[in-house]
Amino acid sequence: MIYLGKAEAIYCLAEKKICSVHRSFDYPSIVRLVFFVRVPFKKIILSRKNILRRDEHRCQYCGTTSNLTVDHVMPKSRGGEDSWENLTTACIKCNNKKGNRTPEESKMKIMNPPKRPSHITFIKNFAGRIDEEWKPYLYM
Repeated sequence: MIYLGKAEAIYCLAEKKICSVHRSFDYPSIVRLVFFVRVPFKKIILSRKNILRRDEHRCQYCGTTSNLTVDHVMPKSRGGEDSWENLTTACIKCNNKKGNRTPEESKMKIMNPPKRPSHITFIKNFAGRIDEEWKPYLYM
């Protein structure tokens, strides 16, 4: 895209090059599109795996990291729905202790109230290492 003029390199890694038979190019780390192309916003899918990721694989009642399940904050039998704001990670012991009650009724406090995660949260947690040069562009 840089070669065709559709993007420009903002930051290149000095120690790396992209080589062809006849030319070598700087290795871009940050690129900017010359013309903005609107891409539809993609929602993060509500799934057990993503709920565990959002809650950092930790029980939101006691903080343990073993034997985890997904708990409905407002039980389904009382009209609770499957949504980002009603599902949280809980260990089996805390989930059984809470039972068919709300956290207030069972006198259990949620460490981090459940909410819909942003894409930036998922990029930050699952991209592995994030270069320092990227942080101003990722709003970190």
